[in-house]
Amino acid sequence: MPSPQILPITQPPSSSPLTSRASDANSIMETSSTALDIMLLKEDDEQRTGVLVSPLFEDDKTIAYKPLLPRTSSYASSTSSSSSGSNTYKQKRRRVKSENFLSYLSGDGRHQTIDRDVENADADRAEKFLLTRFGLKLSKYIRVAFRWIARFLALGCYSLFLLPGFLQVGYYYFSSSQIRRSIPYGDKPRNKLDLYLPKHIDGPKPVVAFITGGAWIIGYKAWGCLLGQQLSERGIIVACIDYRNFPQGTMSDMIYDASQGISFLCNNIREFGGDPNRIYLMGQSAGAHIAACTLLEQAMKEVRKVESISWSVSQIKAYFGLSGGYNLLNLVDYFHSRGLYRSLFLSIMEGEQSLKRFSPELLILEEPNMGAAVSILPPIILFHGTADYSIPSDSSKTFADTLQSVGVKAETFFYEGKTHTDVFVQDPLRGGKDQMFEDLVAIIHADDAEALAKDAVAPPRRRLVPEFMLMLARSVSPF
Repeated sequence: MPSPQILPITQPPSSSPLTSRASDANSIMETSSTALDIMLLKEDDEQRTGVLVSPLFEDDKTIAYKPLLPRTSSYASSTSSSSSGSNTYKQKRRRVKSENFLSYLSGDGRHQTIDRDVENADADRAEKFLLTRFGLKLSKYIRVAFRWIARFLALGCYSLFLLPGFLQVGYYYFSSSQIRRSIPYGDKPRNKLDLYLPKHIDGPKPVVAFITGGAWIIGYKAWGCLLGQQLSERGIIVACIDYRNFPQGTMSDMIYDASQGISFLCNNIREFGGDPNRIYLMGQSAGAHIAACTLLEQAMKEVRKVESISWSVSQIKAYFGLSGGYNLLNLVDYFHSRGLYRSLFLSIMEGEQSLKRFSPELLILEEPNMGAAVSILPPIILFHGTADYSIPSDSSKTFADTLQSVGVKAETFFYEGKTHTDVFVQDPLRGGKDQMFEDLVAIIHADDAEALAKDAVAPPRRRLVPEFMLMLARSVSPF
């Protein structure tokens, strides 16, 4: 038998022409199919030799072959898992880069670049805006802090120049037997008052219920020590009523405390030698405003016949307002310009909606049924310096005009060239004759001929501070 023949991947020729042509066609189809199978074989990197079985040989002889195409890597599969992961990662990177490049060529990349530029520009503008805003706020706070520091320094210099007088008044306050200090009139820590008694009490004496100033923040009963000392030398009892300041309390609390202090005096002053039928209500600066609000509120309570009334407006012989403000709507912006900032002032007054409620001038004009309340008000006497820059003297003038327009007896005393502190601090420390003090005493003693006679021969008040120091204090006063 002849040796086996190595055949190519085709069918052998047939004996018959017809079968030969059919066999040739089948051979071509089988060859194409076989070649396709060979191309899709999964192999390792090293080439292998395949085995092809020819159906033309009955003895199933094998034919060795080599693949027509070398093995190539596919995205779909890989023989080795490690090489598959690495190749897949590399192919993904190439695919992403290709997609990014294609999108850039199509215009998407340029749009994304423009969008990023716009976003970066917006972020820069937003950052610059925030920095600018922060800088403006910081500069504002610096200016505010500088103004407050400047005012504190001015206050320190002012107190330093007046220190000789303050030391003498302080010594009198703590050592005098004529002062009854810190008499409680309520249940709050600040519900206390100081009583300044005359040296000789030979009968019921007139009483001044005094409410000190202090911008509703720094008021204290001891601020009235100099006034109490000098009035008590003229036979007048002075009661300096303390009250809660902001932030311990707001305007309602201050009025409530003042009303309690007045009630205590009306019901107990007889025990200290005072005349309950000759009680005068007086306030200075913020204290004048508090006292006026207290008086009007009590008058409205009496008209409405509120049951919890512990004192009566009829027990107040007159009201004295020294350098006070009575229309807060006209003053809120002015106070802001002077350093008592609007937000702080509105917090003290319980909000902007309460400014009318705590403005005696506006209450008299706009409060329904106020006619009956103002009809029981006592005489109103207002004192003010024309050079007052803390509260302009027009505040007293317009309040007096309003009172007179509704039938209330009102009178004003203006002192030419006097500042906010001249009429209350510098002039009393100067000694000698003080016009405001003389006017005040004359009104209190108007119905007492004997007291008027004593006032006429009273010795001049002693000077407590040299004149040049008073002038320096006036020049640096922050008030």
